[in-house]
Amino acid sequence: MSIEWVNQAIDDLRAWGRARGVVVDADEIRLLCDYASDYLNVNELGDFTPATFDELLLSIYPRKVIAPPESAPETVAAARTLVDFLQQAGAVGEEIAAAMREELTGIEPKLPEALADTANFGMAKSLFSSIGPESLEQSVAIPSGELPDLGEAPCDCPGCAPLPAVRLAEPDALVAELANVPLLAGKPGKAGKYRDLEKELRRDVGDDPLQMWAEIVAHIVERDTRGTVTGSAELDEELYDLFDMLYRLRAPVPVSVIGDYLEEVADAGGADLGAVLDRLAWCGMVAVEGEAAGLTPLAVWGLREHYLALGLDAPQAADLAAADATGLIEGLLDGMPTELAEEDISRWLAGRTPVTAAAELLAAASGAPAVARGIAVTIVDRLGAEAEPEVRACLEDQELRPHAIHWLTARGLAAPHLSQEELLWVSIDMLALALPAAEEAPEIFAENMAASGPPAHLIEEMWRVDHPDVVDVLELLGRSLPDGTVAKAARKAAFKARSRAIR
Repeated sequence: MSIEWVNQAIDDLRAWGRARGVVVDADEIRLLCDYASDYLNVNELGDFTPATFDELLLSIYPRKVIAPPESAPETVAAARTLVDFLQQAGAVGEEIAAAMREELTGIEPKLPEALADTANFGMAKSLFSSIGPESLEQSVAIPSGELPDLGEAPCDCPGCAPLPAVRLAEPDALVAELANVPLLAGKPGKAGKYRDLEKELRRDVGDDPLQMWAEIVAHIVERDTRGTVTGSAELDEELYDLFDMLYRLRAPVPVSVIGDYLEEVADAGGADLGAVLDRLAWCGMVAVEGEAAGLTPLAVWGLREHYLALGLDAPQAADLAAADATGLIEGLLDGMPTELAEEDISRWLAGRTPVTAAAELLAAASGAPAVARGIAVTIVDRLGAEAEPEVRACLEDQELRPHAIHWLTARGLAAPHLSQEELLWVSIDMLALALPAAEEAPEIFAENMAASGPPAHLIEEMWRVDHPDVVDVLELLGRSLPDGTVAKAARKAAFKARSRAIR
């Protein structure tokens, strides 16, 4: 964006308004010019066309700006003032100006709906998208286990590679599932030797079916099975590492990733990946759904028993549905597969009325770090209008007020306008959510920011905000923004923010 032409245009606009006694909403018109410059290749006033206003007001503006639907007339009025200025300044002719006014007449009834569309969520949606492609609409993505590098097995030492906490199925459900394992049901399969193993183990462990299963899992991952599991002795030797990494991930992975790993760690000689996965499924260790595969609940339970037998610390994940709001948030921050997180959140909410859930979550969010606050307001965003009293009470909380305004506005409830200071604060608050993910995947963050990052004039003012993460956010923008001019503005603002903190 060329900041210079926009600054000059706003100065000329103010002078034009004073000379004619016209009230000019310079801030709103600056925003329109900024976005036209950033996204619509408008590099001077004469580049505005009727189509520019359609794209600007019905597509870009709703995605970029936190604004309630009732503010739409103010925005259209500012656009009309801009058209008057364009015509009288000689930037566009009378015919084009008339076409622009006709376009704005058609836009005016559509803009409130565009601003109210929860899929748009204004600036917040833009900033949340910088967290990464997994981020939820108008919310914060719950941290989850990342796909590990399957090229190298993790260290077995519990001191340098602690095992994650896992959720175990109930014992009764596990026992019932044993009946569905083909190996134990005596169904034919290529790993038929395990039918003899099952009989032998049953003699050793008596009638405890889960103990028998634990022995089978230990045999599969530790003992010399000589190819009876996968069909390849070489691949059988790699099963401990493969299962260990799937256990640590706690989520299904693409079948192709498993195939790549097996090809790298062993000279499989063109082993049939489908046949290998069929064998592992026959043994009850993996479940294949479509193009992904993961450990079965029985495999997770059996591996944990094996780790415990080895003396490793293999924690069991708490049931977050039984926790208080702080425990729920902390548990989600520890990271877990998305499906499991969603299940815990749903059960947690089911045990409370909307008013009670909102009260507990917002109390836990008050004064919390940005990521914890983001998770709390994400869950509150799932609640209906019944939670209004508790959300409205947060208008008195400086940190929660911008989130409360969005919540109320998205449900068509009366809400105040965000001030410029609040807009700056919530922009930093949401960008602060991206800090951990941005450090891990700076390229993805930079790509998302290029598509939906905040404009330069907003970044230039962020240093004034009293937010604990302001310096970190601005330094991140300074490193990540692909536009050199805007990145430089972020670095300057970071310097000012540090100086302000020192004083």
